[in-house]
Amino acid sequence: MDADAGSQYRSAIFWSAPEQEKVARQVTERANRQWWDGRIVTEIVQAGEWWNAEDYHQEYLHKNPYGYQCPTHHVRKLPDLKYD
Repeated sequence: MDADAGSQYRSAIFWSAPEQEKVARQVTERANRQWWDGRIVTEIVQAGEWWNAEDYHQEYLHKNPYGYQCPTHHVRKLPDLKYD
């Protein structure tokens, strides 16, 4: 079994306003087309009640800079992104 596999590791974008949902779907669609060949499976769901994680999870990478490394997780700036 691969590390970090399973539904408990899935990513999600939580939106609280229709405009946020629209932007999230546009950006995800564009990234899927341009870079990921449709492999992005991040859920886009309306935000609901929120619970903070336990203290030991807060600022995890700051507290444990070598505790978790994943080469596929990085921030990419989308050039000239225009929203409809």
